[in-house]
Amino acid sequence: MLHRVTRYSLALAVFGLPAVAGAQAFGLNEIGSCAIARGFATTSAPCDDASSIYWNPGAMPSKQGFSLYGGAAVIKIGGDFTQDTTFRVYPGDVPTAVVPHVFLNYRTAGKMALGLGVYVPYGLTSQWPDSFPGRFAAKKASLQTIYFQPNLAYQLNKNWSVGGGPIIGHSTVELIQAVDLSSQVATVVGGNPITFGQLGIAKRTEFARASLKGSAMAYGFTLGLHGNITPNWQMGARLLSQVTFNYDNADATFSQTLTNLTLAANNPLGAPAGTQVDALVAGQFVGTGALTPQKVQTQIQHPAQVQVGFAYTGFERTTLSLDYSYVGWKSFQNLPVNFQGTAPSRVLVEEYNNTSGIRFGAEHKLLNGAALRAGLAANTSAAPDQTVTPLLPEQDRSFGMLGGGLPIMGGLTLDAAYAHVFTKGRRGRIDERVPNSTDAQAIALSSGFYSLNANIFSLSLKANF
Repeated sequence: MLHRVTRYSLALAVFGLPAVAGAQAFGLNEIGSCAIARGFATTSAPCDDASSIYWNPGAMPSKQGFSLYGGAAVIKIGGDFTQDTTFRVYPGDVPTAVVPHVFLNYRTAGKMALGLGVYVPYGLTSQWPDSFPGRFAAKKASLQTIYFQPNLAYQLNKNWSVGGGPIIGHSTVELIQAVDLSSQVATVVGGNPITFGQLGIAKRTEFARASLKGSAMAYGFTLGLHGNITPNWQMGARLLSQVTFNYDNADATFSQTLTNLTLAANNPLGAPAGTQVDALVAGQFVGTGALTPQKVQTQIQHPAQVQVGFAYTGFERTTLSLDYSYVGWKSFQNLPVNFQGTAPSRVLVEEYNNTSGIRFGAEHKLLNGAALRAGLAANTSAAPDQTVTPLLPEQDRSFGMLGGGLPIMGGLTLDAAYAHVFTKGRRGRIDERVPNSTDAQAIALSSGFYSLNANIFSLSLKANF
């Protein structure tokens, strides 16, 4: 009986793993040092570099010929969880991320510009130490998605241009979760399931680690419009379509964690007193056990983005821009998870909301060609109160940015930016939501306070030739 019932319950324990990918709601706007320093407000007045392929694919380069722009943003995320009952603070263990970007644009002598962008618009790494009690919901969650964007821009007349192109996306996901022994069914007595917790095993006793790794390709498109309304006013708009990734061949693997626990006398399993629990469950990791390697299918939507704005250039060598951004996270309501072995399939409820953001940027060019930049931005959270979890304890965010550009030699310019992400913190849960539970019941699981911040440094090199 131990083998049959535990097979079913252990499979349920790992269903929460893929939730992070669609739930990440951590769109990476850190694409180009100039754009970062200007508060991401570069759709209405794009930076004078090839990153306009992303920020407004309809904008024309200011000069004929080739423009190359490449670099990386270094993102250091800090955060912790303070537990209500113990007041203990569990710091996050997130590694520093390096997010690259490369753009190449070519403006012909006519009315066209051709380009290619390679960038990362979505990504996440969430990681917690072994002591974190929420590791049974998420120990580590890593999503990395890169977009390849061929682009064509066309000058309609002296004031207006349009552009766009296909999106080719590649995404990888890695998820690690501890599995709790106390919640697993050990046997059935008189038709009633008996869990290991009822046998005296404490809650949050880890006996296994579950790991999921997968990759997928997907396709979408982007469109942009840019225009000069008056000599001093510009406007712009861009659309990045939703891209749906189907992870049809992900790998789920499991490793045993030794508990060194024993059963008491007269236990319902009929096992002798002192029987090693680790020996009882070891069979689940080999042969036809529930925790042997198997395939998983799931689907993740990377939501659509829309950004519109206006810019004013009436002050000498100065650009002021104000943009509005919208991300369609509401497309991520449910997440189907289908194991290809004997484990039952399940649909996870996430119920994300669409998000809005305001972005303001300023740039002042000096007489020697250098530029000073600053920006402010703020975004609402996609996660509702019932879905603030260790996978991503998402919160309303605001940004402060500074940066500049410095000509160095022979048509080369070095751009640099620094940004700090501020949040107020937010209450959330560390336990998995019970299937078919109400939103109120999920919110009631909240048992502590998450804090979150980030520091971002970015360097990019521009070359015109």
